[in-house]
Amino acid sequence: MSEAEAIQFRNDMTVELVKATASDSDVIWAARVSTKGEASLDDVDADPEKARGLINYLMRDRHGTPFEHTSLTYFISAPIFVFREFMRHRIASYNEESGRYRELRPVFYVPGPDRNLIQQGKPGAYEFVPGTPEQHRIVVEQTEASCRQAYGAYQDMLAAGVAREVARIVLPVTTYSSMYVTMNARALMNFLSLRTKHPDSHFPSFPQREIEMVADLMEAEWAALMPITHQAFAANGRVAP
Repeated sequence: MSEAEAIQFRNDMTVELVKATASDSDVIWAARVSTKGEASLDDVDADPEKARGLINYLMRDRHGTPFEHTSLTYFISAPIFVFREFMRHRIASYNEESGRYRELRPVFYVPGPDRNLIQQGKPGAYEFVPGTPEQHRIVVEQTEASCRQAYGAYQDMLAAGVAREVARIVLPVTTYSSMYVTMNARALMNFLSLRTKHPDSHFPSFPQREIEMVADLMEAEWAALMPITHQAFAANGRVAP
């Protein structure tokens, strides 16, 4: 099979929760230690309604440290340009695959037909709306052609004995990469408040669609682990405590 035939084009993101120590009870015992000391571990599940009330109070009044006694590790596959936005959040730990040490795979992101293409308005007050079929055709054709050309140049340099760390410079930011990211629930809520768009958010956010696709998948995994905390986050305007 030729390299051209092996090239893959995708329009999805992959998020897998690979490890977690995160539950609503973690928040409860961390918060109650201030008044009960070591006894805080004895009654974390004694009264579910009190637990719900306490978590809502912590969220509403932004007492955030109890939410830090949790940990979630995700394995994410997404285009490089998504990771560059992701890593602006300095409240997480990252390890990404390296183009210096392995040959990068020919997998590239191309926007799907539901991706809005046209920006209207100005920074701070703009929206994206659907493009025309012709605009979508141009995006797909030009992106695919560019990726094929770039990966061919990459392969040519590798075949000539050029080091991977040099050959990779021709690859576009739409190339898929993978990474582990670890953060606590408080940091995750901060990330979600900025990288998802919800009408009930107290502070509107305007994320790029591709990173929002990742954030939505991360939120779904977290919500299943910490449903009371997630409900309080949503009920209080999606503001990180």
